[in-house]
Formats: sequence, C-alpha cells, structure tokens
Amino acid sequence: MRLGRFLQGGREVYGALEGDGVRVLRGPEERVPLEGLTYLPPVEPTKIVCLGLNYADHARELGMEPPEEPIIFLKPPTALVGHGGSIVYPKATRRLEYEAELALVMGARCKDVKEDEAMEKVLGYTIMNDVTARDLQKRDVQWTRAKSFDTFAPLGPYIVTREEIQDPHALGIELRLNGRRMQSSNTRNFIFQIPYVVHFVSEVMTLNPGDVISTGTPPGVGPMVPGDEVEIQVQGIGVLRNHVI
Repeated sequence: MRLGRFLQGGREVYGALEGDGVRVLRGPEERVPLEGLTYLPPVEPTKIVCLGLNYADHARELGMEPPEEPIIFLKPPTALVGHGGSIVYPKATRRLEYEAELALVMGARCKDVKEDEAMEKVLGYTIMNDVTARDLQKRDVQWTRAKSFDTFAPLGPYIVTREEIQDPHALGIELRLNGRRMQSSNTRNFIFQIPYVVHFVSEVMTLNPGDVISTGTPPGVGPMVPGDEVEIQVQGIGVLRNHVI
C-alpha cells in the first residue's frame, strides 16, 4: 500500500494511492483524483533522526574507517517539504549539497526495542533528501545549523508500507541532478541494517508513530544551486523530485 498526504484546495487529504486516485482514509469515505493534488510530506513526525556515514562505499570514497556504532543527529520537523516542493537556498551558506537517502517511518511507539522485534514497529519506507549546508557543517562543532534550515528535509512522495518491500537491504538508490546521475548505490552497502538502527535509536529516545529515521547517503554527494532539479529514485518506492530556489 502507498500512503500519502495531499492538499486539495485548502483541505488536507490523507489516503491510499489507487491507480490515478486517492482513497481517503481519514474523514468521509471517498475517492479523489490524484491530478490537481499537491503532495505534502507523507507524515508529521515528532522528530527526524538521521544517520551519518552508513554506506560502506561512501566510507571508502571518503577514505574513512566505518564507524563502530551509528552516528545519529536530528533534523526538526520544520525542515520538511513534500514531493514537488522547493528547496530554499539560504543566504547563510555558499555550499548547498544533496544527499539521497532511504527513510523509514515508524508505525508504533517504542523504547528499548529488541533488534529482532524492531521491524514490527516500522510502518514503511519513503525517500528523503538530507539537504546540507556543507560549509556550515565544516565550520560548526556540531551539525544542527547545517542540517536544519526550513526545506532541508524533502520527504516523499509517499510511504510504501513494509509488506510491499521484500528486502529493504537490497534496493537500488540514485540521485539525478538536472537529469544527470550523481549518486548510485544499493542499500546492501549499509554498514548498519535497519533492525539494528531502530534498536540503537530507541535505546536513546522514545520513537513515536510517524517518526522518521533516514538511513544515510551513498557516495557522490555534491552541490546544487538555484534553478536545479533534484530527483531521488529508490527501487520499489518511486521518485522524490524538488527544485532549488
């Protein structure tokens, strides 16, 4: 099942995509045409947890040893923007970069979840662009400012529920900048797989339904500028497309 949030005029629509329409799941039962709807971020999380350096091929590209445990940081929900929305290039940075990522969405509240039970807590999967002000990241002691500007977390286009993805650790992922492929890898290159990541994060903080965990980016990150179109495609999920303004 593909689940999404949309804007129809001034009304928010949440539902399941079926063919060229959306079956509304909240409110009166109806089916609305997909054409004319504006995509919203598919969830409204209390937090967005991100992983740094979680692809073995990215570590090799950087000449770094794989980390011994996941490196995690947070983005605020105010950074979210949906499929088709704009990424705003802030005046504070001179180096804005893309990072293609597979993201998972939690379906249940959990704390200290066991690794072998972690997947039961996952609702499904979507795509995120971990937009980063790279010069600010290098300048600051920590990454909060570089990762947290409004529109720095494009998410979508929708959630593909867990049962639809046979193996989340065997998905092709690529990013295209103005049609040119810049990143290309496969989630089989994860250093830390999803059950362990959920277990690890839940030892630190309570995860709520709708919370997002983004699983890190493969090699090939690079700059983008106003006027660029960025497309991220993940096998079995779809394409997240945004423009930089």
